[in-house]
Amino acid sequence: MALQNDPALPPAYDALQVGIAVYDATEATVASANDRLESIFGYRTEELSELSVETYTANTYTFTAADFVGRLRDAVEAGPQEFVWRLKRSDGELAWVRVHFSRFPDDEREYVLAEVRDITDYYVASRREALFWRILRHNLRNETNKIAGYVERVRDLADDEEATEAAERALSTAIELGTIATSVKQIQHAATRCEANRSYRRAVEPLRDVVEAVEAEYPDAEIRLHEREAMWIHVDAAFEYACRHAVQNAVVHSTESTPAVRVTVGPSPNTGRVEIRIVDSNPPIPDVEIDVLDEFTELTSTSHGTGVGLFVMKWCIESLGGELQFERREPRGNVVHFYLPPKERPT
Repeated sequence: MALQNDPALPPAYDALQVGIAVYDATEATVASANDRLESIFGYRTEELSELSVETYTANTYTFTAADFVGRLRDAVEAGPQEFVWRLKRSDGELAWVRVHFSRFPDDEREYVLAEVRDITDYYVASRREALFWRILRHNLRNETNKIAGYVERVRDLADDEEATEAAERALSTAIELGTIATSVKQIQHAATRCEANRSYRRAVEPLRDVVEAVEAEYPDAEIRLHEREAMWIHVDAAFEYACRHAVQNAVVHSTESTPAVRVTVGPSPNTGRVEIRIVDSNPPIPDVEIDVLDEFTELTSTSHGTGVGLFVMKWCIESLGGELQFERREPRGNVVHFYLPPKERPT
């Protein structure tokens, strides 16, 4: 709805599920709005035109009404603006919204078009999820460290071979459980992708870092890295997380005294995407470990995998717009394929 002499929005805007408003950038008041914006704010357009931004801005949030007005001016003078804002509705209820400002064309006055989306459910859930991740990582690490300490004492005090062996197995399990905390952090990183943290890299460079790190941890392993063709990718730390899990898994699951792993990078012959192949000669990865990665597979007590490493690989690569595939070699061995979109070489 538009007030007299103010720019009107097309009637079709009332059918949109996103709130649309035209702000007078000089007065910082609403000149026109669609039905969805009135629903989100809890005010009619006539009321909003008389209210200051401070009236419907939550005063418990660091982003103030003055910040909001400043972004209006920036939209006029510098270009589009986007931010998260905490709104105070007419009934006092607080809501999280995402706002996008852009210049609204008008020959007489300075107006700004505002697109407002209610993200309360998503925002609250994501904050709770972040807290859950943090607690899970902290508790896993602390409690497994305690278990490992107790088991080491039991092992050192054991006076027979059977008890010592049992303690060694318990200690190994505790250490493995403790590494889940690191994996959880890596999964969280993949789930909260941020373009600002990415950089353009020649694909072989982070792979070389991964190979060197795994070789330092497992000096008996023979890991060969081959670049079939120079290719560039746009990645963050999630790429190295995925590659390290793949290479490390190939080493630790080897039944040979000298684990052998081949890592190659080059264009996929079918799609032209960047293909990273991690090849081993190990026993086949169990079907249950691979099947459980399918988000449409129902998890049961008999169908879950034994670790989270494959999940880290899958979610980290998918967060980069890529794909993970597994292949069994004959007569023995596995191939892990990572596919990523190729990028132009940076100038």
